[in-house]
Amino acid sequence: MTIGYDILKERPASEVRAAIRGCEYASHTAGLGRGLLQANLAILPESHALDFMRYCQRNPKPCPISGVSDTGNPMMFTLGADIDIRTDIPAYNIYRDGKLAGSVTDILDLWQEDFVAFALGCSFTFENALQQAGIALWHIDHNTTVPMFRSSIDTVPAGPFSGKMVVSMRMIPEARVDEVIAISSKYPLAHGAPVHVGDPAKIGITNLAAPDWGDAAPETPGAVPVFWACGVTPQVAIESAGLPLCITHKPGHMLITDVSEFAEVPNYKLNEPKGVNR
Repeated sequence: MTIGYDILKERPASEVRAAIRGCEYASHTAGLGRGLLQANLAILPESHALDFMRYCQRNPKPCPISGVSDTGNPMMFTLGADIDIRTDIPAYNIYRDGKLAGSVTDILDLWQEDFVAFALGCSFTFENALQQAGIALWHIDHNTTVPMFRSSIDTVPAGPFSGKMVVSMRMIPEARVDEVIAISSKYPLAHGAPVHVGDPAKIGITNLAAPDWGDAAPETPGAVPVFWACGVTPQVAIESAGLPLCITHKPGHMLITDVSEFAEVPNYKLNEPKGVNR
């Protein structure tokens, strides 16, 4: 049994995650969990977790840390109630020795006791605000995945992690670009304001019709391409690191948290014991 995208758009985050965990939904999460933070995923051995955290700290636009698991514990208790990082994302990418080895819908049989999971905020988070402002988003309206590209923008390396920044692209009416910049800048855990507006060649992108991830969105009259830093950037860094086993989300297939879309820091009181004074 599967549950349709249009049905899940009206469901709360807990029900969306339950559908994902129950293998009733395995597609993209754009437009789901409205009002809440969505997150990218990177899972790697504890031996490289500090270097990866340094990489994220040095590159906060593409890698805004919103949550980090305890070593070996797949429950992301700082991000919501009963979030199991092994099952609650629609699709995972498996990297072996820096190469994409395939995609799966859960990682129960791949989880290791030395794994640390990082949740990194996603630009899907602010899309609801854009839609409420009357700005159409082609990938949501047509039930596709936002286009993502490898740019020529360098990231700051840390340990074995390095590479170019990945960017997501949305076609925005030229008259409303400033408004879109103002809206997205209110979401620091979701990449914030764009990194580039206009000519894609200036950031090394030669063909908007051929994204590296996701689905192409048509260029439309009166609209300009707007590019945001993207949480797929760590997948490029993981390729460069060449570690024996790392796991990420499949681009476009995010973790939907219980954290408010306006959060600036993780909500560490989600599962706080009752009776504790603060």
